[in-house]
Amino acid sequence: MSSSSQYRFSRQSQHSSQRYDPTLWQRIHIDPWLTLLLLTICCIGLTILYSASGQDSDMIIRQLISYGIALVVMVVMAQIPPSIYRAFTPILYILGLVLLVLVGVIGEVRMGAQRWIDLPGFGSVQPSEFMKLIMPMMCAWFLSKRNLPPSLSSITVTLGLIIVPVLLIAKEPDLGTSLLVAASGLFVLFLAGLSWWMIVSTLALSIPIAAFTWYFLLHNYQRMRVLTLFNPDVDAQGAGWNIIQSQTAIGAGGLTGKGYLEGTQSQLDFLPEGHTDFIIAAFSEEFGLLGVILLLVIYTCLLSRSLYIAFTHPDIYSRLLAGAIAMSFFIYVFVNVGMVSGILPIVGVPLPFISYGGTAIVTLMAGFGLLMSIHTHKPQ
Repeated sequence: MSSSSQYRFSRQSQHSSQRYDPTLWQRIHIDPWLTLLLLTICCIGLTILYSASGQDSDMIIRQLISYGIALVVMVVMAQIPPSIYRAFTPILYILGLVLLVLVGVIGEVRMGAQRWIDLPGFGSVQPSEFMKLIMPMMCAWFLSKRNLPPSLSSITVTLGLIIVPVLLIAKEPDLGTSLLVAASGLFVLFLAGLSWWMIVSTLALSIPIAAFTWYFLLHNYQRMRVLTLFNPDVDAQGAGWNIIQSQTAIGAGGLTGKGYLEGTQSQLDFLPEGHTDFIIAAFSEEFGLLGVILLLVIYTCLLSRSLYIAFTHPDIYSRLLAGAIAMSFFIYVFVNVGMVSGILPIVGVPLPFISYGGTAIVTLMAGFGLLMSIHTHKPQ
């Protein structure tokens, strides 16, 4: 996307003298295409989860409950006009920062990470998940109030809005979520119309930042994940075990797969986290390359519909926010498939709507609720 096309994206407007006549779907604020694609992916997720979990019916029921809650959240969020989200965005951002700070002070420690906080009446929550939506909302709110393409001062302030929560999340430690939160904010900045010289300068600046992160911020196990990316056999029984077993499962599937419930890597527990982060490896072993291609086509259709909503909306805030949500969804899929296939380091990113887990599903579905709200409400 060139800087001129970015600018057209950020400034595009629609002018029509025709009377606004909402359809039935617009009146109930639901996009049928997004809903159909989401339900299709959820059905695929339940199918492969049943196999990858060793036919654990209790896990399937819990996942069904998560889907149900997530769909309710999506429908509720779709009913709220984008103007309401825009008005409350700064408050949500400040509240998110307060929760992230509280995590570092009174947060619960699980498996060596301090990522959860116990809120009376809500139970244990992970504030970093909220920032996946609040971050693009805040960046879109800030930039939509300024001239676009953004000036250097606007870019600096936006980067500050991104860096503060990202560092708080990385300190928990949660490298995967911090990268996703950073990406969601950077997508807004990019769509606002950054010039290419700024993009190139940022990429050049990322080299010393990456070096600093490697030596001073990453934990030993995180460095080992990067090293095993290039040579999994360096620690075949330790850090390299996941990627070796994952690649074995993918290769064993071939073109058409071994058949449903016939995947030996997952059924015999050779594949670690086969029901969560590495579930696409179990899917690939049973349904092969053709099955993976079909799944990626459905993901692509979902992404295309989301980008269509973003590109056709006349309001700057809504367009920037919708574009960032769509591209963040793409990053979810790309990072998960990349790390499972061995082209990216393992950072613990689930496959959207396929991997087992409630929090990520609800957060993702809430994002699509925002997209539906943007698409179905009459611009003000």
